[in-house]
Amino acid sequence: MGDVLTIGEIEAKFDSEWVLVGDPVTDDSNSVPSGKVLCHSKDRDEVYRQAVKLRPTRFAVLFVGQVPDDVAIVL
Repeated sequence: MGDVLTIGEIEAKFDSEWVLVGDPVTDDSNSVPSGKVLCHSKDRDEVYRQAVKLRPTRFAVLFVGQVPDDVAIVL
């Protein structure tokens, strides 16, 4: 972990996982085209625990893959 990856590389490596991205590069619409993967897991709570443990100054949490029909996303 630690290399800067594009969103395409992140999607290819971590399908159906939650990904903690440190120092994310953002565009004008606040999308994350790249960043440094700090951790990843199929368990969202594990990614949040790592975020608390690592305490990155700037970060994004992404879900990579198809969101199941029975899951609601709240922004």
